[in-house]
Amino acid sequence: MKSHTQVVVIGGGVVGCSVLYHLTKLGWTDVVLVERSELTSGSSWHAAGGFHTLNGDPNVSQLQSYTVDLYKELEEISGQSCSLHLTGGVMLADTPERMDFLRLAQAKGRYLGMDLELISVSEAKKMFPILDEKYFIGALWDPIEGHLDPSGTTHAYAKAARINGAEIYRHTKVEEMVQTPEGTWDVITDKGTIRAEHVVNAGGLWARECGRMVGIELPVLAMEHMYLLTDEMPEVVAHNEATGKELIGVLDFGGEIYTRQEGKGMLLGTYEQNCRPWSPKETPWDFGHELLAPDLDRISPELEVGFEHFPALQNAGIKQIINGPFTFAPDGNPLVGPVRGLKNYWVACGVMAGFSQGGGVGLTLANWMIDGDPGYDIWGMDVARYGDWATLAYTNKKVQENYSRRFRIRFPNEELPAGRPHQTTPLYDKMLAQGAVMGDSWGLETPLWFAPDGEKAEDVVSFRRSNDFDAIGAECRAVRTGVGITEIANFAKYKITGAGAEDYLSYLMTNTMPKVGRIVLTPMLNEAGKLIGDFTIARANDETFYMFGSSQAEVYHMRWFEKHLPDDGSVAIEAINLGLVGLSIAGPRARDVLAKVAGDDVSNDAFRFMDFREMDVANAPCKVNRISYTGDLGYEIWMTPEYERQVYTALMKAGAEFGIQNFGMRALLAMRLEKNFGTWFREFRPIYGPFEADLGRFVKLGKNNFIGQEAARREFEDGPKRSRVSFVIDALDADVMGDEPIWHENDVIGWITSGGYAHHIEKSLAQGYVPTEFSVKTDNGAFEIEILGERRKATLITDPLFDPKAERMRM
Repeated sequence: MKSHTQVVVIGGGVVGCSVLYHLTKLGWTDVVLVERSELTSGSSWHAAGGFHTLNGDPNVSQLQSYTVDLYKELEEISGQSCSLHLTGGVMLADTPERMDFLRLAQAKGRYLGMDLELISVSEAKKMFPILDEKYFIGALWDPIEGHLDPSGTTHAYAKAARINGAEIYRHTKVEEMVQTPEGTWDVITDKGTIRAEHVVNAGGLWARECGRMVGIELPVLAMEHMYLLTDEMPEVVAHNEATGKELIGVLDFGGEIYTRQEGKGMLLGTYEQNCRPWSPKETPWDFGHELLAPDLDRISPELEVGFEHFPALQNAGIKQIINGPFTFAPDGNPLVGPVRGLKNYWVACGVMAGFSQGGGVGLTLANWMIDGDPGYDIWGMDVARYGDWATLAYTNKKVQENYSRRFRIRFPNEELPAGRPHQTTPLYDKMLAQGAVMGDSWGLETPLWFAPDGEKAEDVVSFRRSNDFDAIGAECRAVRTGVGITEIANFAKYKITGAGAEDYLSYLMTNTMPKVGRIVLTPMLNEAGKLIGDFTIARANDETFYMFGSSQAEVYHMRWFEKHLPDDGSVAIEAINLGLVGLSIAGPRARDVLAKVAGDDVSNDAFRFMDFREMDVANAPCKVNRISYTGDLGYEIWMTPEYERQVYTALMKAGAEFGIQNFGMRALLAMRLEKNFGTWFREFRPIYGPFEADLGRFVKLGKNNFIGQEAARREFEDGPKRSRVSFVIDALDADVMGDEPIWHENDVIGWITSGGYAHHIEKSLAQGYVPTEFSVKTDNGAFEIEILGERRKATLITDPLFDPKAERMRM
């Protein structure tokens, strides 16, 4: 066994072997994998082996497509068969809502180049004759689905990696990991110690334990998962003989089951409501190539539906029941990437769909380790999407919820209840008492909208405009005509101090830094010139800055900030999190309200647009930004939590004569659409450059060196290949949700990033990206945007429909 190596990959399942292979493919050959038992000894060996390309996140779909395409390459390199069965598959809808979901999925696939087709139930029955048509109303056909041999595929990854120079040590258990003062890792095993520059935790069922060795608690939980194999079925044999083809794979939303052919029988699995965690606190190290005790009673409600929907299964004998553990993150997506605060410690775990996602996970992690960037937008899989608030108990609740909902529709206005409330501000009870419908924002309860007196404060979930529509409209009108107040504690807050703070921030950001008492808006780029952040920065004094951004990206951004801190100690950065909470007041009477409770002169001359002040508000020490995401006259007022109730009460009292009203995040997002403002994760992501995203006015190419400067300069000089644009849509009772295709003359030429109904101007709006040559086509109805399967006329607009000259913000 080597004593020194460049990388140690821990875990010999499909994910660990994929990471190993991709490292060698990209040129790092001094790499080893250590596995405590045999390869595939965790979850890989007993997986059902299905694969597909469709995913709720289009970026993950691209990586799943890569994974499926990779298998032929692996077979050619390794000589090991993956036993691929590319049968195709259908999703079956039994309700109109599920048909809407399939329409959304098909539309999303259009701009990804996926060949998805909505078909009738009778067409589905021809490919899967054992279904009973009366239970379904439609289906979605995907030709790129199938199944494979899990063990053979994992060994194909491993053999290909060995051919490329990697070494694999089986029956070698990692017992401890210690980081040396130089930053390398001593991986201590029962066979000796390996010193490595990098460590990859691909521990699967033992990923938590490997994380605990270095002092972190990864948000993963193993769940028991059952599927059964039937004896030979005459219906299966008859179909094979008549068509020369296997039965296709089927996902039945109503039954919450999946099924496909296995041999001459069928495989039937379910994500049951009566789900059960496995070893929720610690994974036993002696667990290996063994299964858990079957428990058909626990999945009997789902099986009963399956037997109704697929009657031939009622008469089939059960050959085997497989019950094995699989690991999940709270949202069901993998955990991939570098761990903040641990140099060269990487994770690739929680990959429950390993044979759909394993190749993409291995590719992006290898890219990240070698090039410093994953090469794809993998925010949906980045381990940094969770913070310390994702505790063991919280994770267990959310994983069980996600598991039981695996085949359920997640509506765009649906907030899931498990593990909530988790984090709350001092105003939580006051918001509820006033009819707030709360949402989960990075673990924090945040008001979404306020139900009028006498109406129930809850969402009626739907793909169409729902019961919140009128209430949100009233909130928007209150802001635009008078004044509104909303809680903004869910923003990320940072404090940057030190003699080198200005130079540090200027190196990270594209814009120049503000003078004392002023604010700037600025993107942040990676080395490739792509957007990785969008911030508001306020300067309190020569050596103190406050920065505000997206809370969901706080760990993601802190990982980047800390990576680039100077070694001389001249800069300190702190994520304040809930150490500061905030309120925003906005609307033409916002200044009148603030003037009644502020300790300073807040007239337009004394407190200008984009000014920052530390002042007393309602006798509480506050930090106030004169800025508002509504695009109206407004102020962001920040204070420590002990003062929030006091400040809120005073603002509500002062605003009573001006008709002040609460408004929630949904109204805020609707109003930002009227200003063509983009938002992180939708319009601003690492696949877009700043000029593509229409942020060029915040990019100062002539200032000092900043990260991504040369790439940004090339984008500016060459001109962006695509452009962020806004549309007015001729919508009916549904607005865009994001990821819809943009049509022009019967071709899909772009995609929607976000949108909704703009209540003040009373129009349905959307933002998206199109090739730049299309960004000047402003003819009425020149485009179409597909909403729930229907192409609606859309007109591109170049100026905001509310206050296009930005006079309201400066009034």
